[in-house]
Amino acid sequence: QVQLVESGGGSVQAGGSLRLSCAASGYIHSLNCMYWFRQAPGKEREGVAGISTGGGSTYYADSVKGRFTISEDNAMNTVYLQMNSLKPEDTAMYYCAASILHRSWCGRLKGDDFHYWGQGTQVTVSS
Repeated sequence: QVQLVESGGGSVQAGGSLRLSCAASGYIHSLNCMYWFRQAPGKEREGVAGISTGGGSTYYADSVKGRFTISEDNAMNTVYLQMNSLKPEDTAMYYCAASILHRSWCGRLKGDDFHYWGQGTQVTVSS
């Protein structure tokens, strides 16, 4: 079993920064793709950033390219999402998700392809 715990959300003004953390525990060696999703009220869930674990490729939604950076710390079993130049439209609940599918699939995964989810952390950006 795998547990994912997010932290780091909060309220900031537009232009500010936040860093989200996702700590993984349990059978983490099976986790090949780690993603951050977000969902705002009344909107569909959106995959914003992903990483192929073990120093592999990263993936970003067009809406966050150049502003968000996903990274991992293998020693800490943690994935981070550094969010800079935040906009009010970034306001959402952010979820960490993990998939055991092969790393070659990491850039093509959708929400249903993820096997483990965290409880979410709220990010609110005011104008």
